[in-house]
Amino acid sequence: MAGRTKFKKLIRLIIDGIEDVKGNEISLLDLRKLENRVSDYFIICDGNSNTQVNAIISSVTKKVSKGLRDKPWGVEGTENAEWVLLDYVDVVVHVFQREKREFYDLEGLWGDAKKIELNQINEKSKKTTKTASV
Repeated sequence: MAGRTKFKKLIRLIIDGIEDVKGNEISLLDLRKLENRVSDYFIICDGNSNTQVNAIISSVTKKVSKGLRDKPWGVEGTENAEWVLLDYVDVVVHVFQREKREFYDLEGLWGDAKKIELNQINEKSKKTTKTASV
């Protein structure tokens, strides 16, 4: 159970890191029921410029490092910051500039994946917080 809690916390920290620097249109795709998947979850968002993309990446890595003392196994795409990938093995974070996100359309390519609404995650986090504080 501790592993599952850490996994949920990782997703929450990543999303918090994106939201802290105003990342756009955050999507969470659950790939666990798909064959030939490359990870369990994709978190996808976009920024308005290479500066914002880099800020999102920096924010996410700092949040996860502080919250879980973990760092990505791999980081790709920082040279031009049009599409940067953070690989946390079970969770892969894709941060795009909008034009590249529309061009590559990961949500369409992985269209069979279950899309999890962020308000579901927020509600679960609030319930966990309330339970823990009682």
